[in-house]
Amino acid sequence: MGGKDSGPITVGWTEKIDFPDWGLHRVRAKIDTGARTSAIDAPGCTLDETPAGLVATFHLVPYRKRPGEVFTIRAPVTRLVTVKSTGGEPQRRAEIETVMRLGPITKRIRLTLTDRGAMRFPVILGRRTLAGDFVVDVGRKNLLT
Repeated sequence: MGGKDSGPITVGWTEKIDFPDWGLHRVRAKIDTGARTSAIDAPGCTLDETPAGLVATFHLVPYRKRPGEVFTIRAPVTRLVTVKSTGGEPQRRAEIETVMRLGPITKRIRLTLTDRGAMRFPVILGRRTLAGDFVVDVGRKNLLT
């Protein structure tokens, strides 16, 4: 993974990211240094017990202008975590791992699964995902697209 030559890369408060494992490109993401964890929109997520462990299945609508384009994602659950929602309420969520590409950086990240349907962005990238690789210019957007 990687792709970074020297020092962190500056990103805007919103960027477009790729999820190569899922064949998704240019998914809108909000870059949020106020959030510790990263999350993806997973309304109606189901968790199934398999011989290999817990597996999450969810339907992702990554492109706001193409609401009929729905991707079904299945991913092993790495763990169940409790996080504070945007409203400050604790929520129990499944966490998965996948590969994300943002500009020249490709890295494995962890995402919690939650219903972000009321939010403008299907993905939020928090501090843990950004740490060491990115700095955020909150006055600008889409610096890498």
